[in-house]
Amino acid sequence: MVDHGVSWESDSEIAGEVLTETAGRVCYMSFAKPRPGGNSAYLTHIKEVGHGSVLEHAVWNLLLTGVSRSLTHELVRHRAGFGFSQLSQRYVDESVAEYVEPDIIARDPELHAIWLESVQQSHAAYMKLADALNAKLGDPAAAAAAMLPPNPDRTTRRKAARQAARSVLPNATETKIFITANARALRHFLEMRGSSHAEPEIRKLSCAILDVLQKDAPNLFGDYQKVPLPDGTFELATQFKKV
Repeated sequence: MVDHGVSWESDSEIAGEVLTETAGRVCYMSFAKPRPGGNSAYLTHIKEVGHGSVLEHAVWNLLLTGVSRSLTHELVRHRAGFGFSQLSQRYVDESVAEYVEPDIIARDPELHAIWLESVQQSHAAYMKLADALNAKLGDPAAAAAAMLPPNPDRTTRRKAARQAARSVLPNATETKIFITANARALRHFLEMRGSSHAEPEIRKLSCAILDVLQKDAPNLFGDYQKVPLPDGTFELATQFKKV
């Protein structure tokens, strides 16, 4: 990078860290006077002064699997700085669905039995409804009642059947979601969902995401610490809040 004839190069080879440092230096045209300590010191200062807007240039793409729809209902509330693409229950057959059991239930045999029975009943109801609806929608009268075209094709029937049958599936149904988020939005997510007050499943997810981010960009996320909680899980803490 050249600034009025002055050459500058970050000592970091991590794209997200370089982008953030570059954006910050543009704001103050400080290419000629690099802060001692390199990229790590520079980004620490950015977090100290709360200049969070420059973190929005660094973006991560993450594929999350093995999470419940209950979790994603909370996750998609993080709109600013996030993009989401989630598995569709209208198009995807859930006859082989998995379910995510809360730890507090899984640890107790009696509660686990109640949970498992409920999930099995819901799953069986879904399969019966999907099959019955798909068969009925082959009848012109039933198709018309469902506001489908006469003699709908197989794909249209399956989608209509699944979108109605999914109403009995529980929030525990496993799903997959692809997210894109910038560093500032991810820090906000970590602080909100890594709190001891957050729902346990999404708090565990925040810790797993932090592991990935700290390995990939330690200068941006290395300030977070995992603090043990009585239930064996962790909460996340940082001295640089609301960057």
